[in-house]
Amino acid sequence: MSKTARWRSAALPIASTALVLALAGPAAASAPAAATATTTATTATDAAADSKPDAAGPRVPATSTHRPVGTTSARLVDRDRPDPWRPDTPSRELMVTFWYPTDSARGAHAPYLSPELSTALYGTDAPAGVRTGAVAGARPAPGRHPLVLLSPGFGLSRTTLTALGEELAARGYAVAAVDHTYETLVEFPGGRIEPCLVCGREGTDPDFGATASRARAADLRFVIDRLTAPGGRGPVRGLAVDPGRIAAAGHSLGGAAALEAMGEDRRIRAAANLDGTVWIPPTGLRSRPVLLFSAQLGGSPGATGNWEDSWKRLTGPRYWVDLPTAGHLSFSDEHWVVDALGSRDQLPADSGPDLFGTVRGERALAATRAYLGAFLDRHLLGRPAPLLDRPSRAFPEVRFAK
Repeated sequence: MSKTARWRSAALPIASTALVLALAGPAAASAPAAATATTTATTATDAAADSKPDAAGPRVPATSTHRPVGTTSARLVDRDRPDPWRPDTPSRELMVTFWYPTDSARGAHAPYLSPELSTALYGTDAPAGVRTGAVAGARPAPGRHPLVLLSPGFGLSRTTLTALGEELAARGYAVAAVDHTYETLVEFPGGRIEPCLVCGREGTDPDFGATASRARAADLRFVIDRLTAPGGRGPVRGLAVDPGRIAAAGHSLGGAAALEAMGEDRRIRAAANLDGTVWIPPTGLRSRPVLLFSAQLGGSPGATGNWEDSWKRLTGPRYWVDLPTAGHLSFSDEHWVVDALGSRDQLPADSGPDLFGTVRGERALAATRAYLGAFLDRHLLGRPAPLLDRPSRAFPEVRFAK
């Protein structure tokens, strides 16, 4: 729960030897650091569906509904806003992955990420062998779908929210996961990989968390603009979203950004923060619902106090649940992927509990999917969600902090 733990999600996939070793083994220790330079890859993200992941690789855990899911990625450019991290760049360039319901499961499944980006992020292409459950380029199911925006942890790729994206799409939501350029390595069409320009700044700039939260909120609001553009001119052909049913959720810094985006944008009707320090006191929420989902509550009085202060400012429906056996990365794909690759025991002993806790990755994922899904179902779809009201026999390890 500490602020340090929340920031550590930035360093692990990019610069820390610990996770590289966990994913690739000792040979990866000599891999070059990827955050310090722009890398040119040979395979475009938009063409990644043509690649064939290793059939022996782990699979994204099946969704709870088993409804077919489609996916695509798109480059979006906000020409009305300069890049917050490169003021000399007159526009803001983003990569976004979309998941959505589809009526057909036929077609090739999308890759998890390209071998080039995997190598740049982790020093190995092993994560590129993960098999997803979504069909690349599938036609969206007809009708207007409620929209959920997803924002990853600082330094983490949007791919680390794939399992959540597939689950929510299988529940009937359109989902957009955003890479916040220059806060992680981002691969654009043509194989261009932009670096993490601001990695390391979180440790030296006391205002960085607030600055990044505002920048990310602007990214999320821009994606809403594109998806709700009149005349069906959105970035995904055939995908229609319901502008009256929009939510934002995120992991770590992404969770703080989700709250900030809702405070700034009345179109966002609900927000969820998955184990993220709140860097800007939540204001302007206007009694809209908030879910806080933490790991190891009580492990850090300072971090608990951060959420206690935020909790007092929430005037609408509010929920605070905790998974004591989880770690900070348990709310992302990082946890179950490390478990699936059989590499967790290679982590240094002092990092494992803080990052992954003692729970298995798939169990943490199941809890995250269930509670986030219940929250969204209740507040976007108006469905009953008893999971939010009392302890559950299905998840006895999850506790209500409030």
